Amino acid sequence: MAKIILAGGSGFLGQLLTQHFTARGDEVIVLTRKPTNAQSDAQQVYWDAANPGDWVQHLENAEALINLTGKSVNCRYHEKNKREIISSRVNATLVLGEALQNLKNPPKLWINAASATIYRHALDRAQDELTGELGQGFSVEVCQQWESAFFAQKTQNTRKVALRIAIVLDKAGGVMPYYLNLARFGLGGRQGNGLQCFSWIHAQDLIGSIEFLMRNPELEGVFNLASPHPVPNHHFMRTVRQALRAPIGLRATKWMLEIGALVLGTETELLLKSRWVVPTRLLQAGYVFNVPTIEKAVPLCVWKNGLRADFGKTR
Repeated sequence: MAKIILAGGSGFLGQLLTQHFTARGDEVIVLTRKPTNAQSDAQQVYWDAANPGDWVQHLENAEALINLTGKSVNCRYHEKNKREIISSRVNATLVLGEALQNLKNPPKLWINAASATIYRHALDRAQDELTGELGQGFSVEVCQQWESAFFAQKTQNTRKVALRIAIVLDKAGGVMPYYLNLARFGLGGRQGNGLQCFSWIHAQDLIGSIEFLMRNPELEGVFNLASPHPVPNHHFMRTVRQALRAPIGLRATKWMLEIGALVLGTETELLLKSRWVVPTRLLQAGYVFNVPTIEKAVPLCVWKNGLRADFGKTR
């Protein structure tokens, strides 16, 4: 049984990892601003993600610290939100680094979330950890400050891995319910011109990649967590419609998306930026994807009449 610390682990990704690690018998401690008494095999511990506190003691003798802390980017990018998006990520990373330096037996591995949106809008070629080109704009600035804060921490006895995570697909939450609902109501057509690349990873491979990195102590640095087979937006939306057997999928033009984003309090960049990201370092290290294609991933995210769309199929 290993001790796993999930900082900021009460969100979508944290819940996936909590369920996985507790199911295999690990001791899971979730650092959260809002501990609850919900029935769970994980222990919830309060932290403010900015200052040392009683939570630091729980990091002693941990197998891994996984930091997922950060305000959601699914919001309007006005100045207040921009400050909170950056500070929530950077401050949490800095205080964790400070805590690790004062431990007798720090975690063997520190995994820090990052984002695949750090790369430029790419329509010409794939972006990977070796030759990828960084983009410009607020989202990229967030990613750069986040990673810089992480790698600036001196952790002599702790291996460090930064995960540039693509969009995570799963039936339990994340973005898939939004796309599925669009398709169910006949709005599952391409967004914009539909040529922007959609980089993604299924929850099975998010978990599998993290386990793989935990098992291989020679691996450190930046890793893209993305399927090796990203697809254009129009391909993804067609696959969603096919999984739901939706006959109609009306297209959303850029101006329609701008109006919708304003009403919903979000940004069109989340839909229109072309993220063509591939996991070169994972593949070179020998990781084999469980869900490599969008044709396999989408049905795993669909429920029909209480059953998954792939229920009963041989795998």
